[in-house]
Amino acid sequence: MKKIKIFISAIILGISPLLAQNNAEDKGFEISKNLEIFSSVYKNIHLNYVDDIEPGKLMTTAINAMLSSLDPYTNYIPESNIEDVKLQLMGQYGGIGSLIHQKGNFVYIAEPYEGLPADKVGLKPGDKILEIDGEDAEGRTTPEVSDRLRGQAGSKVKIKVERNGKVLEKTIVREEIKLKPVPYYGFVGNTDYGYIKLTEFTQNAAKEVGTALNKLKSQNSNIKGVILDLRGNGGGLLNEAVDIVNLFVPKSELVVQTKGKVVAKNTKHYTRNNPMDTEIPVVVLIDGYSASASEIVSGSLQDLDRAVIIGSRSFGKGLVQNILPLTYNSQMKVTVSKYYIPSGRCIQALDYSHKDENGKATKVPDSLKTAFKTRNGRTVYDGFGIEPDIEIQDSLVADITIALMRNFLVFDYATEFVNKHESILPAGEFEITDEIYNDFKEFLKDKKYEYFTSTERALKLLREAAKEDKYIAAISDNIDELEKKIHSDKSIDLEKNKKEISELLKAEILSRYYYEKGRIEGTLKTDPEIIEAISILSDSARYNKILNKGKK
Repeated sequence: MKKIKIFISAIILGISPLLAQNNAEDKGFEISKNLEIFSSVYKNIHLNYVDDIEPGKLMTTAINAMLSSLDPYTNYIPESNIEDVKLQLMGQYGGIGSLIHQKGNFVYIAEPYEGLPADKVGLKPGDKILEIDGEDAEGRTTPEVSDRLRGQAGSKVKIKVERNGKVLEKTIVREEIKLKPVPYYGFVGNTDYGYIKLTEFTQNAAKEVGTALNKLKSQNSNIKGVILDLRGNGGGLLNEAVDIVNLFVPKSELVVQTKGKVVAKNTKHYTRNNPMDTEIPVVVLIDGYSASASEIVSGSLQDLDRAVIIGSRSFGKGLVQNILPLTYNSQMKVTVSKYYIPSGRCIQALDYSHKDENGKATKVPDSLKTAFKTRNGRTVYDGFGIEPDIEIQDSLVADITIALMRNFLVFDYATEFVNKHESILPAGEFEITDEIYNDFKEFLKDKKYEYFTSTERALKLLREAAKEDKYIAAISDNIDELEKKIHSDKSIDLEKNKKEISELLKAEILSRYYYEKGRIEGTLKTDPEIIEAISILSDSARYNKILNKGKK
C-alpha cells in the first residue's frame, strides 16, 4: 500500500503546475480529495475483499471505466497492447501476415497477405488451426490465436493445420508485417480514368498514393481523371492526410487546424510541398465508415472545390488524439482537440460532453448546425460528417445474404471451388456464371443457414401483440397462412438475390487466386459509385457545375 500512496503523491505533485492555473485551489482540492478516496477504496478492497484480487487487472478496469466516460477514443494502452497501436499508426506488426476468423470451436486462416510469411509457407484460406507451438488451439478465440501468432520479427512459430482432412505442420518465421495502405491502383475498365484504393492513413500513405498516381500517369499520358477511394477507411495519421491533399492543391494551402484546451498546442497544417497535379479532375469516394483522416482529405478537397465527393455521408469524427507515454512502458491515447477544415467547419457528429439517460453521446441537433462556404461559394454544414456532392445510398443487404455470410458458406464454397479449379480468368474478366451459381446452390443443399426476413419478424411481433390484446384466436389462422406463404417464397430467395450473392462469391473466389488486389479489381466494373464517378469525370460541364467553377 505504501507504493500506492507514493504513486498517488507523485500524481498530485505532477499535476501541481496545472493547479496553479484557472480555479487552481478548487480544482486542486477536488482532485486531491478524489485521489485519496480512490486510494482508500483500492486499499480496502485489497485488505478486506473475500477473494484474492489481481491488482493490475483491477486497476486497468478502473482506468478503462474512467476513460470510457469521456469518449470512445480516449484509451489506456498497457504494455501488452503496444503492438496493436503500432499496427494502427504504422500499419506494421510482428507476425505471420494473415487474416483469421473463428467458426465454431476453431479459428481458420481467412486470407494470407501476398508474399508474407503465411503465404510463403503455403497456408491457404480455409485451413483449420489445430495447434500453435504444440498447444491445442481448439476452443481458442480469434484474439487469443492472434496473440499467439504475433511475436518478434525473426522468431519462429510452429502451427498445425487441417486441410481437406489432412493434417499439415508448418514452421513460420515471423516478419515485421508492413501492410500496404494502397492495395490496388489501376485504370477503371477500358477508360482513361485512374483508380486508387487507400485503406488506411499509416506511415508513408501519402507517398504510396503519390507513387500510384505517378505510375498511372506514366502508363497513360492521356489520363483524364482520378478516383480516390476512401470507403471503409477509418483514418490514421493527420500529417499523411495533409500530404495527400497536397498532391492536388498548391503549396501553403491551409488543410486543417486543431483547437483544444491547451492553446499553445493549437496548430494549423498547411501543404508543404509542390503539388503533383492541380488540374486533373478528382473524384473522392466515401461512406459511413470513412472517418477522421478520410474526412480531412474529402472535406478539405470539398471545401477547396478541388474534388467531387460521391457516396454516402461519412462517419463524423472530428476529434484528434495524441498518444502520451506513461510509466512502465504503458501509454494512453487522449482526445486533445477538434479539427476544423478550410471552410472553418468541424465535422464531429456526436457530442460526448452531453449524453442521454442511457449514457450515449447525443447528435449535434440540426438547429445548432452552422452553414459555411467553400472557396467557390457552395454551402456546406458542420456537425454531421462530410455530406457527399452526389449521394448514393448503400442498398440493404438481403437477409439470406447475411445468413450465408454469417455461416461462412460463401467462404467455404470458395475453398471448395479452389480445390476443383487450378486457375481462373484474370481478375478483371472473371464472372460468376450460371454454371458456377448452380454449383453453389447444390453446395448449399445440405447446409444450415436459417434466417428470418423482416416480414417474418413483423409477423412474430403481430402474433405477440395479438396475444396480449386477446385477438389471437380471431387472427391466428391468418398469421399461420401468411407464415407458410413467406416460408415457401424463401425457397426462391437464392434466385431473387442472385446478383448480390454472385458479387460476394466473385470477390471471395478472386481473393483466393489474386489476393486483395484481385478482390478489388474484380468488383470495380459493377460498383455503383465507380460507375457514377466515371459518369462525372466524363462530363466536364457537369463536373464543373457541381464544383461551382467560375463562380466565387
